[in-house]
Amino acid sequence: MALSSRSNPSSSTLHLQRPPRGICRQDARCPDSGRRGCARIRRCNEPWATALILPALLHEIKTAGKWQIKIGSLVALDQLVKSAPVQTARLMPDIVPVLAEAIWDTKADVKKAARESLTKATALVSNKDIERFIPALIKALINPVEEVPNTIMLLSATTFVSEVDSATLSLMVPLLSRGLLEKLTATKRKVAVIVDNMAKLVDSHVTVRPFIPKLLPGLIKVESIIGDPEARSVVNRAIATLRQVGQVPAESDGSDLPALHHADEKQLAHSLVAVYKKLGGTISPGNVDTMYAANLAANLVNAKNFDVPEWDTLAPYLAFAASTPEPITVAREWVVRSATEGTEDEEVAEDEEEGEDLCNCQFSLAYGAKILLNTATLRLKRGHRYGLCGKNGTGKSTLMRAITNGQVEGFPSPDEVRTFYVEHDIDGSEEDTSVLQFILNDKRVLASKEESIETLASVGFSDERQAQSIGSLSGGWKMKLALARAMLFKADILLLDEPTNHLDVVNIAWLENYLTNLTHCTSIIVSHDSSFLNNTITDVLHLNRFKLRRYRGNLEKFVAQVPEAKSYYTLEAAEDYKFKLPDPPLLEGVKTKEKSLLKMRKVGFQYPSQPVQQLYDITLQVSLSSRVAILGPNGSGKSTLVKLLTGEMEQNKGGEIWKHPNLVIGYVAQHAFHHIDNHLDKTPLEYMLWRYQTGEDLEELQKANRQISEEESKKMKDGSLVIVEGQKRFIDEVITRKKLKQSYEYEVSLKGLSSSENIWLPRDDLIKRGFEKKVLEVDTREAQRLGLLRPLVRREIEKHFADFGLEPEFVSHNTMRGLSGGQKVKIVLGAATWRRPHVMCLDEPTNYLDRESLAALIEALKVFEGGVLIITHNRDFSESLCKEVWAMRDGRLEASGHNWVEGQGSGPRIDKGAAEEEDQYDAMGNKVDTKKTKKLTAAEARKAKKERIARKKRGEEVTDDEL
Repeated sequence: MALSSRSNPSSSTLHLQRPPRGICRQDARCPDSGRRGCARIRRCNEPWATALILPALLHEIKTAGKWQIKIGSLVALDQLVKSAPVQTARLMPDIVPVLAEAIWDTKADVKKAARESLTKATALVSNKDIERFIPALIKALINPVEEVPNTIMLLSATTFVSEVDSATLSLMVPLLSRGLLEKLTATKRKVAVIVDNMAKLVDSHVTVRPFIPKLLPGLIKVESIIGDPEARSVVNRAIATLRQVGQVPAESDGSDLPALHHADEKQLAHSLVAVYKKLGGTISPGNVDTMYAANLAANLVNAKNFDVPEWDTLAPYLAFAASTPEPITVAREWVVRSATEGTEDEEVAEDEEEGEDLCNCQFSLAYGAKILLNTATLRLKRGHRYGLCGKNGTGKSTLMRAITNGQVEGFPSPDEVRTFYVEHDIDGSEEDTSVLQFILNDKRVLASKEESIETLASVGFSDERQAQSIGSLSGGWKMKLALARAMLFKADILLLDEPTNHLDVVNIAWLENYLTNLTHCTSIIVSHDSSFLNNTITDVLHLNRFKLRRYRGNLEKFVAQVPEAKSYYTLEAAEDYKFKLPDPPLLEGVKTKEKSLLKMRKVGFQYPSQPVQQLYDITLQVSLSSRVAILGPNGSGKSTLVKLLTGEMEQNKGGEIWKHPNLVIGYVAQHAFHHIDNHLDKTPLEYMLWRYQTGEDLEELQKANRQISEEESKKMKDGSLVIVEGQKRFIDEVITRKKLKQSYEYEVSLKGLSSSENIWLPRDDLIKRGFEKKVLEVDTREAQRLGLLRPLVRREIEKHFADFGLEPEFVSHNTMRGLSGGQKVKIVLGAATWRRPHVMCLDEPTNYLDRESLAALIEALKVFEGGVLIITHNRDFSESLCKEVWAMRDGRLEASGHNWVEGQGSGPRIDKGAAEEEDQYDAMGNKVDTKKTKKLTAAEARKAKKERIARKKRGEEVTDDEL
């Protein structure tokens, strides 16, 4: 390959490493002279030589004494952006600081040209997350005082999912480092959130290392002076992430890091000599053409670009060094040697297992403001059963939902692969639909009516049960219905999110058998039931650090390879991961933990739409010492029993339910999310402020035992007549209460009369008159008051949720819609315990909690000072906590274990000292100082009495309290 020496590009390009004044000077007599010179650069320039030319241009832009040279250099830079966009984008960390300085040049022409160049250069940033913010970022560079806070606010509301490269960081870091100097704590906090999120999306420490000296010292300084503890924790998290990604030692602030290793052109020149020698040729390592080719090769190696077509572009320059052997052959041998020498590429495990690929795609995923996966690879084989494992909040359910909604880039379309998502629960709008009709109404199911009936029968639905409404089904039967629908869909891929929730042991065994016999269908399973996973899956997909990695084998084999994932398999809580339930306040008349607080006597219940009764002659009691596991097969009446206890429903087949007037019950329903379903666009903080805004639990007011029926309203009207001093009066409202011997009497207002005419009536009298629910309303208010109102402020709410492992970031700054199932359960637990309940009633609390959180909940319940009732199919959970069992079968209860008593109880007396020492608050969150009055001795009491009598004789005023 022959080229004339006059057109030798290597010599001309190497010449440009000296200041290009001759080329880039703009002659006033010929305005286009500089542009023509720059056009010559573009024509003779090899794109991978950009790194050789750029330092000279930037030097002139920064230091040239003549403004014409600065403009000429800026024009030359524009030509590089146009002719070598990929290579110039990699050099953005060098370009942006120089242009950011040039936009403030005193010469208006230079300032204008610099701003134009900055706009063109920033167009090379290909990050989809910030593309639309590039104009705002440029404004922030031009006018930092006014624009930096606004731009940071815009970016803080952005979810970053795209890989963050050096070009993106070069544009973002000036803004972020300036934001750390702002006065407002909120702005600094947002900067920390952005740094934390973006750092997680950097693929290598090499990318982020040049920017660490500009960010880490500032973050460390902010952490040391910021006053808000929650904001400080966010900054700490950003510091930890930046250290981890950038491989910064703990003792360093990032300003003293060693230089990164870059490819050495001299070594590459010697490597080229070795290639020529191997191919039978010779070349001098000091030759200018050899060194030029080595410089280009160094830029390719630094970019980790070993694509043969790119290295083929070196052939013309190799031809100047030696005509034989063939330059193309030399270039291809050189790329192989360069790719295998001195590189430390991570080993990537290839999935070479035989079988049909249903999916093989790479994608990123986020939900709300949280990054879940970054350039993760998902490869699925037909007939495999994959267990999707990861901590709560890593995105397991979100990934499955994204697959269903077609939001995973590269995932096959429904026309190619039929995918079916088995829901946690069935939509409440279908409550009145029969089981069979529900299946037939689903347009996705193409099966005939006969096939649907047969499939439902195969999973246990008799003809009678197929005719029942969905609303009457227990949680276990609803889950079986969802599974039957999935079977009829005949999917290629089944997505099963917590399929064992609400299922008893028999049905879990059936599900295991069904899944393991599927040979044509692939399953992805999320479950916290380790035994079920271990018996079912063939592979594990592990979500960790924003990646998705496959491990062959079941859960035991996975734990052997990844020991830190042991929490998925064993019920053990980490030492630094604990839940804490608030201690309940004292109850009047309850001196021991064995005294009954809630009782049922001969209670029966039947759903109006059902032909048979659900509960028969239920008799039980609950005390502060109760640790009860309510067990039984699906549909045996467990959840119905709990709903009667908590007031969600009322008995309608006789019997009596009694509870202590001041008793507070913390209730988490079987379908826990129903508590928050109408508030998903609120943050947990906003939800708590709404729910407890009046001092009462607004959810409590919606219970069935607080709603007045027409029959009860009529009874109240008939019983409202009272005779006061011979006059007929009518009761209007029940206002408050006071102690009356072993019970209470209640102040009632009378219709048409002022409050001065109010009267007091005994509790039993009001209940006989039909005012039981009005009395209950007063009791609930008083129970809340006696429990001492907690300050409903952000700090206290964040502290309360921290006791359940929920970080302030999720409490105050993330809507509940963007949280994982496990995080939502923690919100429900926190909300249910805000009033410091005396009894915790948990219906299937193990659903959606990972093993570590489950272990933490068990330990918290063990030391809880109140009573505990749990419905669960999880044997580990019940056996590790409960000493009493209520076995439900066919609507009847059989109690065993811990013996309970009717009277005061024989257990140890309750220590009142601890309760008296607690801080007390009023409704506005102000601390109430309570002063203890010292008890007088007998002698002191006699002396005080004589003094009062003497004062009264002298005509002085003596109050009733003093007599």
